[in-house]
Amino acid sequence: MRVFMLGWEFPPFITGGLGTACHGLTRAMDAQGIGVTFVMPGATDPTAASHVDLLSPDSVASPPPDETQPAPPSADAPTPVSPPRAASAAVDSPPISSPPRPEGFSREAEFVHLPVHFRQPYDSDSPQEGVAALGVSAEPTPEGEASARQPTDHADSESLHHADADDSCDDLPAGEGTTDYSGDIMTEVRRFARFARDAARNRSFDVIHAHDWMTYPAGLEVARRTGKPLVVHVHSTEFDRSGEQVNQQIYDIERRGMHGAMRVITVSRLTRNIVVRRYGVNPDKVTVVYNGVAIDPIAAGARPIGRREKIVLYFGRITRQKGPEYFIRSAARVLEVEPHVRFIVAGSGDLYRRCIELAAELGIGQHFLFTGFLRGPDIDKVFHMADLFVMPSVSEPFGIAPLEAMGHDVPVLISKSSGASEVLTHALKCDFWDTEAMADKIVAVLRHPPLGQTLRRHGVIDIKRLTWADAATKCGRVYNQVVASMAGGVPSI
Repeated sequence: MRVFMLGWEFPPFITGGLGTACHGLTRAMDAQGIGVTFVMPGATDPTAASHVDLLSPDSVASPPPDETQPAPPSADAPTPVSPPRAASAAVDSPPISSPPRPEGFSREAEFVHLPVHFRQPYDSDSPQEGVAALGVSAEPTPEGEASARQPTDHADSESLHHADADDSCDDLPAGEGTTDYSGDIMTEVRRFARFARDAARNRSFDVIHAHDWMTYPAGLEVARRTGKPLVVHVHSTEFDRSGEQVNQQIYDIERRGMHGAMRVITVSRLTRNIVVRRYGVNPDKVTVVYNGVAIDPIAAGARPIGRREKIVLYFGRITRQKGPEYFIRSAARVLEVEPHVRFIVAGSGDLYRRCIELAAELGIGQHFLFTGFLRGPDIDKVFHMADLFVMPSVSEPFGIAPLEAMGHDVPVLISKSSGASEVLTHALKCDFWDTEAMADKIVAVLRHPPLGQTLRRHGVIDIKRLTWADAATKCGRVYNQVVASMAGGVPSI
């Protein structure tokens, strides 16, 4: 089985959990012998992805295309043209050579770097290290620009086998983004779709796997041109990011991708319900595949150092979806009864400045540390310091961060409005809006060490059940289903 996978980010340059999920999933697929050609719209560090071959479209280090099994074009596909050298000829960046292959990894995965003028999908009040390394503008979009229009039912719901000109990447809308996205993200989505279409021409694969809405147009375009089955992976929806004030263009792209795909993978039952109810997708074609974690809790690192202050950690994007304001308000209640507590907010986002101002308004600013965007060893350090991790998300399709916290031997308190709450049994849970209950649970962990010790000890059981290998196996089953359906000429549902 070989997969043509479309993603928007990959470590070490990430803005959220999507890149982490793509890394963990492709690594597990590689170990299981599932071949992956990974296509993304930006540069990455070749040494950061040891399980994939990193190359640019015109790299001399790339293996020759496998043309022993040419992909049949769909009935309405135009006559193929010569290999897309023009797409990479205009690129000034030098070819990226493949790094040495570590022992224990196969050569099943290939990484295709499509150099475009990449801009991050999530806005930030200040440039992040990863964004700056890519030369990406991180200028925030003013709050209030999100479209107030409600979703309509005019998105294309036909099968990819009957895709028409409306599915072409040249016809995507070019509008303003919401507060979550950079203003020209639609332009980059269109460019990525064209690059992906060209990259697919000389490569042999069995199925297309597109992660989140930014890659759905590319997935539809490649499916239309090659006749291969498309699987879309929903890590988050526009309702998670923007509530009811959705961006109509993004909603339409999401809906078109879900209906144009043969199968839809969601990261939780929570997200599956949104896909079925809000996007009108047949529930029989939606499969839940939970995310995994790649941390060994026994080898996670040092225990927290002894000190008088207790540390409560928020780790993630600072956006409305993640609920940081509820975290700060609950902190104010905690400090009324436990003054020796320090709250760390690690991350960046469009609410970064507002959260700092809120802590000041509540008179608790001296108890807060806003670190900005963290990566690498700094992430390990902040987890090792923490006595408790809190994820107060308003709408969280899954949430990898609490798994990472458990992997670092940190007890967790999570919102009930998260996919992770479906599978984590040894975690404290509360409603995101109930700041009193959130504060009570924080105080309970800080005051009663046996509670924290029990959560740590039993949390290992939870994360041992959630592995990327299991996620890769389930994705593999979906691939086999859609490929078999294509061969038999019957719907995959």
